Amino acid sequence: MEKKKTSFIKKVGWPSIIVAIAALIAIVAFAFVPNNASTVYKGFLGSITGFFANSILGVSKLCGNSYGFGIVIFTLLIRFLILPLMVYSISSSKNMAKVAPLVKKVQAKYKGKRDRDSMTKLQEETSSIYKEAGVNPYASLLPVLIQLPVLWALFQSVSSTPALKTGSFFWLQLGSPDPYFVLPIFAALFTFISSWMSTASMGKDQPGFAKAMPYIFPFIILFSALAVSSALSLYWVATNAFQVVQTFFLQNPFKARAEEKAKELAELERKKAIKKTLRKAHKRRK
Repeated sequence: MEKKKTSFIKKVGWPSIIVAIAALIAIVAFAFVPNNASTVYKGFLGSITGFFANSILGVSKLCGNSYGFGIVIFTLLIRFLILPLMVYSISSSKNMAKVAPLVKKVQAKYKGKRDRDSMTKLQEETSSIYKEAGVNPYASLLPVLIQLPVLWALFQSVSSTPALKTGSFFWLQLGSPDPYFVLPIFAALFTFISSWMSTASMGKDQPGFAKAMPYIFPFIILFSALAVSSALSLYWVATNAFQVVQTFFLQNPFKARAEEKAKELAELERKKAIKKTLRKAHKRRK
């Protein structure tokens, strides 16, 4: 357990952990800022909803009672809170991309074999590759799983708190869908950019479904945002815009592609040098 903890800290780094702690302190502090909301939240789930609502209201008070800006800033705090998980997920994804050729070799070894023994060996050998490389194949799901309860709590907060439900932000009424579809389009656009950048940074050795994700996710977000309140659409726009910036700095696909191309050229030069050496050796024998 201690070894895993040390490995996690090593991968994510103390700066991201400190930022996450600061974000958590800010979220909790804003929840205790006095507000005029008269809604009573009952039960355990109600307490979570109330905590989120009070935190958003606290941030909004700091922004001159602008609930839209309150949701945007609250979203950014949530993103900073889960930053260590994002860094860990990206690190695991990069390691998975490195071992992808080895995994493909194992899969090719058992191609066409569907008996239980072959399937067991395939799973064991694949797990062994991941273990040796220090890769957790499920790490990429962590940020998504963390954000699901956040989305639920945000939806409940807006639905249960009159100030948020009836609040306005530019042309929007936060409790209703965007009538001009601006937020859904931007949410889908930022989702596409961040997904494309993330996929591009992982190189060519990726499964087909991973390459298809940048073209599937935006449509899921688009149609979901069309049906939900503007508050949730605003959350998606803010969180995916943050994701674009984060992906650029942590995964930079342009730098990754340049490095991959440099490796390919170096490998090509190495093969040419070997062929040249073999030709010279062949001529000497003659």
